[in-house]
Amino acid sequence: MEIAVPEALALFQKYDKITFLTGAGVSTPSGIPDYRSLKGVYHGLEQPEYLLSHTCMEREPEKFYDFVKKLYHPQAKPNLIHQKMADLALKKSVWIVSQNIDGLHKKAGSQQCVDFHGTLYQCYCRKCHQEVSATEYLQSDCHQNCGGQIRPNIVLYEEGFSEDVLNQATKAVEQAELIVIVGTSFQVHPFCDLIHYRKMAEILVINQTPIYVPYMHHNLCMDATEFFKQLSIK
Repeated sequence: MEIAVPEALALFQKYDKITFLTGAGVSTPSGIPDYRSLKGVYHGLEQPEYLLSHTCMEREPEKFYDFVKKLYHPQAKPNLIHQKMADLALKKSVWIVSQNIDGLHKKAGSQQCVDFHGTLYQCYCRKCHQEVSATEYLQSDCHQNCGGQIRPNIVLYEEGFSEDVLNQATKAVEQAELIVIVGTSFQVHPFCDLIHYRKMAEILVINQTPIYVPYMHHNLCMDATEFFKQLSIK
């Protein structure tokens, strides 16, 4: 159901328990490319699905490392969308469950944030399991202490999700009175399946293109930055 901006803004005033489900479109204003723009850009015929897979990390570690390094944008800063969500949490009970691995929601100050696919900025050695800084990882994927392979703490293709992350994410959806889906095609499983844990919450979609949501929802086709500019935090 299409909704106008004033009606969408009113939903934020109406409810106190709000959960955001966010995707790459939230971070593109910070200069981070969305997933679709990665296809074929760096490796011709090879797709990110392989280059970001556990198999690639195991069998072709140099190729894996070369690709993952290109996903880092350490100079990127939270944009207005990240900031408005963090500000809203000072007034209401806000949870964020994000597909993004850039850590910008937390950098903006959001405390109740689930990095569903992990974060590039937590790394560890696969051999000795010691934590390693992202700065060190970007210099080399070989751990100086033991010679093991360093990797970022993100969920690769072919890997499973931790129970803690799944539980946090489902609880964030269950307790919501309003679920706001922002900047995502909402096609990646199991992220898009989280919507099935909704109880009675209204659903608002803010996206530049329509997406499929298997429940009645409010649809606002517009640039998310333009919408959040109009959201006043009271």
